Amino acid sequence: MVGSPARFTAWLCVAQVGTMLGYATYPTLLGTLQAAWGMSNTEAGVVSGAYFGGYMLAVPILTALTDRIDARRIHVFACVLSAIGSFGFAVFAGGFASAALFQALVGMGLAGTYMPGLRILSDRVGGPRQSRYVSFYTTSFTVGASVSFLLPLAAAPLVGWRGTFAITGLGPVIAALMVLRIAPLPLPVAAPGGAALLDFRPVLANKPAMGYILAYTAHCWELLGSRSWLVAFLAFAAGLSGGTAPAAPAVAAAVINLLGMPASILGNELAMRFGRARVILVCMLLSGAASAAVGFTASLPWFLVAAIMALYTMLVMADSSSLTAGTVAAAAPDKRGITLALHSTLGFGAGMVSPTLFGWILDRAGGNGVTAAWGLAYASQGMFCLLAPLLAWAAHGSRASRRQRR
Repeated sequence: MVGSPARFTAWLCVAQVGTMLGYATYPTLLGTLQAAWGMSNTEAGVVSGAYFGGYMLAVPILTALTDRIDARRIHVFACVLSAIGSFGFAVFAGGFASAALFQALVGMGLAGTYMPGLRILSDRVGGPRQSRYVSFYTTSFTVGASVSFLLPLAAAPLVGWRGTFAITGLGPVIAALMVLRIAPLPLPVAAPGGAALLDFRPVLANKPAMGYILAYTAHCWELLGSRSWLVAFLAFAAGLSGGTAPAAPAVAAAVINLLGMPASILGNELAMRFGRARVILVCMLLSGAASAAVGFTASLPWFLVAAIMALYTMLVMADSSSLTAGTVAAAAPDKRGITLALHSTLGFGAGMVSPTLFGWILDRAGGNGVTAAWGLAYASQGMFCLLAPLLAWAAHGSRASRRQRR
């Protein structure tokens, strides 16, 4: 099963959404589970972080293996991990330790589906329009995240939290069946000289690829950190407005995240027309500058706060597809797996740290009931994006100076 590039990409996008049904189940039901199990805020935070901890442990190996093993097999194996995590949470989770274990398994599942899924796509769809199809695939992550915020809100009142986790476990099962329908390709050629699986030296030596990878790391620092606190920020802003918000914070967050999809696709189209590096730098400068202001808007009318956060999210997402497409295009064909492994490891590694810094600043600046604290915390999320264009311009000036001296 391949068909036209557009049809094949759509098939993989639907599968990716299925693998992500458990992405935000725990964060959305956090209040219910924390009260039921008597977890402290620290314990609740550790369970939430276990998802990305599992991702970080698995993503270098599972993605790098796609240079040696059919990426379809990696994807299906990871779907099984994700399903075990969700079904395990539904049946066996009863407190801090068990919840953290099953969250880590779901995170490992994402590690073996998102980037290996991109490898499945890039190995089968090439040519000048590859960037466009990559952009559609990467934006399916945003769709999956939004669906995973909304699903628990609809399911939990009907089937409870255990039933909700069971429903999310069906998504990876369906995704695995979809990927199994894709025809296999010849196995990748083994690395010459028996190179180690996680030998990142060829990637580090690939300067164009490393440029996109480091920019993606700054992007993930801002995206994953700000997304982690979006629901809490909207709830705070609703409280300042006297609780007159027209939508529940989680619903508003899901809608706002969903707006990142057209922004990411449009950003990639602009990059194809005006130059990828130029558009990425402009988008990073705008999102970084916006991060310095958005947190201070909490006292404005709630609908205006939501609109500002929607615009900010669109700016953050505008370069997302272009960054990953740039890494794919810059990677050596036989090193695409290890290149995407470093790309995803550094990006999601930044996404593990930035929410912690956000919370630390909130605590040090007066707590989550102080508008100025939110302003400073959001500013910390965009600082690397704000610096990226300056570093790029400095590097460009340094290269120009060296050429002149020659």
